[in-house]
Amino acid sequence: MSGNHASEGGRRAHELARRTAQAGARPAAFVVRAYTNEHAIYGTVLVSALVAVGGNDDTDLEVFLFTIGAVGVFWLAHVYARSVGHLTEARPGLSAIVVAVASAARHSAPKVVAMLIPSVFLLLATVGVLDQYIAYYIALWSGVAVLAVLGYLNSTRRGSPMRLRLVSAALTSALGLGIIWLSSLVH
Repeated sequence: MSGNHASEGGRRAHELARRTAQAGARPAAFVVRAYTNEHAIYGTVLVSALVAVGGNDDTDLEVFLFTIGAVGVFWLAHVYARSVGHLTEARPGLSAIVVAVASAARHSAPKVVAMLIPSVFLLLATVGVLDQYIAYYIALWSGVAVLAVLGYLNSTRRGSPMRLRLVSAALTSALGLGIIWLSSLVH
């Protein structure tokens, strides 16, 4: 193979690798962005509280199904409320209704994304990769860890020194833990 063909093949391989990385980065970027949204923060607290409530003598599969069902209902309620709240026309047409529902669904999608991390651990126990007890507690505490990371990242974005970043992470997770505990009492 001549040098030109080899370098052309290298450029093609590099371009393919770049496109593949970009395609894979889009869903990852969506998830990271979604977790910084107030709906995902609420969803993280909600999911953690639901996992705590669902863990009473239930299998991880039952906790997973309970969590999915409950978050689905909360998500539908939010989509409904936002859709109705944004239909201000006296007689909205079908297209206005579809746009309102689609906008509401997109807006509150991070609430559903918040289920991803704890759900992975619950499912790993369901298929036998993790012990049910261990998976349950990882799923339960993963929400607190997510809140700590968000506190740290927000402090980093503000340009805070390391010690304040750690304080922010600790306070965000501690407050979140308190809210999760209160939510689990209510549910």
